Amino acid sequence: MSDGEKLTAKAVGRYIRTSPQKARLIIDQIRGKKVVEALAILHFSPKSAAKDIERVLKSAVANAGQIPDKKVDVEDLVVTEAFIDQGPSMKRIRPAPMGRAFPIIKRTSYITINVSEK
Repeated sequence: MSDGEKLTAKAVGRYIRTSPQKARLIIDQIRGKKVVEALAILHFSPKSAAKDIERVLKSAVANAGQIPDKKVDVEDLVVTEAFIDQGPSMKRIRPAPMGRAFPIIKRTSYITINVSEK
């Protein structure tokens, strides 16, 4: 890796048991922010999906630390790319009155976070 290249690291959380729509509300708050600021936002967020996103972000920071020939300072890292994709959905049936059945769809998410130096 030459001196002119930027350090980038990626982490993906797959099969996370939260709906993508709810997770996107949180991921939109941290996109483009410094990692330290993003971790603070996630830590104090009341949403349950914030814990899963925080875990994936910490993994991306750890992956950045594993790159050889590069000393990484967490203060210099920025969340450059963060998005949520829909994973497979578990489908269940809930019995309803008069012989009917209502579907229950348990959605999952794929969380992808890229961090890089400023």
